[in-house]
Amino acid sequence: MTTSPTCTVAEYLARRLEQLGITHLFGVPGDHLGPFLSTLHEKTTVRWVGTPTEGGAGQAADGYARVKSADAEIALGEQGIGAVAVTYSVGAFNLLNSIGGAFAEYVPLIAINAAPSYEQWLNQQAIGLLTSHMSQRPESNLEVYRQVTVDAQAISNPGLAPTQIDSAITACLSHRRPVYLEVMDDVWGAQCPAPQGRLTRRERPVTVKKQQMLDRAVEACVELIREYGNPILWAGEEIDRFRLSDEFEKLVYETRIPFCTTIGAKSVVSEYTPGFSGVYNGKASNEKVAEVFNNAGCRIGLGSWATSKNLGGVRSIGDDWAVAAHDGVHVGASYFPDVQLAQFLPALRKRLVAEFGDGAFAADYFARAHKAGLAVPDSTDAYLASQTGGPYPENVTYDSLFRHLNAFLETQTSEPPEERSNPFTVVCDAAFALIGSMNLRMAERASYVAQNSWLSIGYSVGAATGVALGRSQAEKRPMVFVGDGSFQETCQEMSTHVRHGLCPVVFVLDNEAFYGIEQMLVHPCYYQDGTPRSDGADFYNELHPWQYEKLADVFGSAKHPMHGFAVRRHDELTALLKRIAEPSDAINQGPIVVRVQLDRHDYPEALKYKVAENCPPPVGGASEGSRR
Repeated sequence: MTTSPTCTVAEYLARRLEQLGITHLFGVPGDHLGPFLSTLHEKTTVRWVGTPTEGGAGQAADGYARVKSADAEIALGEQGIGAVAVTYSVGAFNLLNSIGGAFAEYVPLIAINAAPSYEQWLNQQAIGLLTSHMSQRPESNLEVYRQVTVDAQAISNPGLAPTQIDSAITACLSHRRPVYLEVMDDVWGAQCPAPQGRLTRRERPVTVKKQQMLDRAVEACVELIREYGNPILWAGEEIDRFRLSDEFEKLVYETRIPFCTTIGAKSVVSEYTPGFSGVYNGKASNEKVAEVFNNAGCRIGLGSWATSKNLGGVRSIGDDWAVAAHDGVHVGASYFPDVQLAQFLPALRKRLVAEFGDGAFAADYFARAHKAGLAVPDSTDAYLASQTGGPYPENVTYDSLFRHLNAFLETQTSEPPEERSNPFTVVCDAAFALIGSMNLRMAERASYVAQNSWLSIGYSVGAATGVALGRSQAEKRPMVFVGDGSFQETCQEMSTHVRHGLCPVVFVLDNEAFYGIEQMLVHPCYYQDGTPRSDGADFYNELHPWQYEKLADVFGSAKHPMHGFAVRRHDELTALLKRIAEPSDAINQGPIVVRVQLDRHDYPEALKYKVAENCPPPVGGASEGSRR
């Protein structure tokens, strides 16, 4: 009789993580987690990365998963999943925000929560004896995480552990969303059957009925183009999340339909791809980009989410729209459920080429564009128009900062005939940083990371840890843009950068200690031209001012250097960027924090519509825009 191989539950889970291609596990240790971390260190090549906070660990795992997923699509290698481990209740509840963001934005993460022992649970149930971190509700952690995961398991029986672990990981692979594993302390060292084979994604079968629905959706989309003509594509988040960039790129090249992206899908393909026309963000779009998008005959959203940050004030779409997302396709007023984007993209491409001919839409659109006097997307006029503005002002503004940084990124981009590449991955936070950065031109696929739907402020600082460790920072260095209020939430995560020898460049946008985006959303008239500068912002938007550049002295040391700078003028920024571009400069041997000093009344021009729509003309008749 042959005995099947066994291992401990800790070994089982550790091996599964290693099989998935996970190289780094992020988290904050605790007594219940210790046995698993020791096993991970002794039995696998997975590296533990301890962070100051559980939230920062979750953000790091999120950033890691995003870049690993994109790189795995290119390399056809790893599964592109992140993992994070914490201790029960006090750690798990701190982590919850990050897992909620990953759930909302379709980021595949494995959240591991080390719980008190089964014996302690029995004591609590029988006599009410609570151990550390335990509440009177035994399933409190599990119930909370069920709201933000696609599978949540509490593991108390080692015999069932393999089934529960494999089920959760398979759900993570299949749905590309977070899962939760709560493992009781006395289970880690117990024996269970060893892992068998490898876990893979379970694809939904395409039944005859679903194929018919797919065909109808494609036909409706073709009819939309026949009726309205001159389509433009709007690439969205699901192109990235479901690793469909290659398929989208084929659609663009074979049909030559021009395209925009959402902010969340920014850099889903290289923004040098012929036909790229910029980021369409509703009323917050660059005027030239909006002109191209809105003057197309019809618009086809592919994996696009209708979030407030994607539509920027636009509340509805019309009959001349098609949107394929959330497991269905809308074409005008018609809806076709259970049509998967992975099947819809190639089916649409093949049908369009067969119906209209290879590359037919390029000539069609250009003829109409020239006749109407519009920008021609294939020559990237719409994008280039978003970067114009003449010489830089003496002092940095939001818009001039990103125009200057865009020019810097251009100088760092390698030119054809080799494939374009850039040494930086941009990681952008919420608020003015997100709006200001949307017109940066990203040379490479998956070179821009942002949490554009959940919008947890401070996300970028923790995410930069995962981005740096998920990619070789010798080739792809994180460049972070974060507001001062956001940075105050998660600044301690820069100590993780120092500790692990990471070298991000973190630009802290300091608008005189002020939650600028909150002021814009609640009382935009504060920003109106002609408003007295002493006229107050709302008291609750005030921040305590920090000298951010001096955090380099707090986190850094002679052995583990970190450098800090403050810039207010463009000549100061130019001098600093020159040093950042020089690999041999000592400042590039560790993280860099840059305090960008901005005027409190400044804001990204893309948001001027909020002032125009919500504020009466100021006394004296000053017009919007005269402020610049």
